[in-house]
Amino acid sequence: MSRAVPGEAGSTATAYPNIALIKYWGKRDEALHLPVTSSLSLTLGVFPTVTTVTVDDELTADHVTVAGTPAAPAFAGKVIRFLDLVRELAGDPRRARVATRNTGPTGAGLASSASGFAALALAAADAYGLGLDRRALSRLARRGSGSAARSLYGGFAQWHRGEGDGAAGDLSSYAEPVAAPLLDPALVVAMVDAREKAIASREAMRRTVETSPFYEPWVRSSADDLVEMHRAIAAGDLAAVGEIAERNALGMHATMLGARPAVRYFAPGSMRVLDRVLALRAEGIAAYATMDAGPNVKVLCDRHDSAVVAAALTETGAAQRVLVANPGPGARLGDLTVPADTEFSVVSGHDQR
Repeated sequence: MSRAVPGEAGSTATAYPNIALIKYWGKRDEALHLPVTSSLSLTLGVFPTVTTVTVDDELTADHVTVAGTPAAPAFAGKVIRFLDLVRELAGDPRRARVATRNTGPTGAGLASSASGFAALALAAADAYGLGLDRRALSRLARRGSGSAARSLYGGFAQWHRGEGDGAAGDLSSYAEPVAAPLLDPALVVAMVDAREKAIASREAMRRTVETSPFYEPWVRSSADDLVEMHRAIAAGDLAAVGEIAERNALGMHATMLGARPAVRYFAPGSMRVLDRVLALRAEGIAAYATMDAGPNVKVLCDRHDSAVVAAALTETGAAQRVLVANPGPGARLGDLTVPADTEFSVVSGHDQR
């Protein structure tokens, strides 16, 4: 933490998005963001969010900017409610300026809320002097956006659903890292549509939980998927990891299609990418797809196969952009963004940087 002028305390943090391989879909407690299921993710080395929180004795209201411009009221409200929670924990009523910038698409199913609230949690906790350990920071980030609990960690991470409700559930629902020394994965991201989606994740999630007859069977199968995923990661079996991730994601989307009215994030381009992934497997390349609440497709493969997979997805003509993302770091204090070429390669046509 660095002090700029008397009466001010500012902290900056950087966090990266994560993509769930065992999905989080549905809350049992919306106020505390307690999930119905546990989940497991891979943090990516692309699209970091950088957030600065400056506590100022002279402020009478919080100020929130996104990329240098005043935040939309709905987003500013979320940030201010999160700051209220931090202030309550710190016993410090002072207001703050929050400046955040996201380097990737927002609201397009690419986990911008995960990186955003992980960065906010870390910066705000430091600015208000909370002194939290990583587990407590994960619990705090969860209160802003559930999946942000996982972006506190690099590589693979599991977010525990927690046991019980209320304070017991809050205390036991956090993320922690999952070791994967035998794997060298990459995620190839096919950006079919980077626009903000028509149905927000929160509304889609609520509708699915309340109306889909397929939701409870998926919850039961997801618990089994998580057990199998841990075995596959420990064994270094990338094909098994990918197979489990793909079926878990398609099962989640099936629950959405069963909602009333249905929630459909698949676009024609999504289907073309999924078809090409199937063809890649038939050609002997271990490539497996996963999708979150949006049309964009992420393809898990070995790092050595990532260029081939990226070129194949580019050739479909279905994606506006194809990125090769390697595993990324956990959230850290400071502006830790680096030039794009050191984070990922961009494939356009047949040329790869």
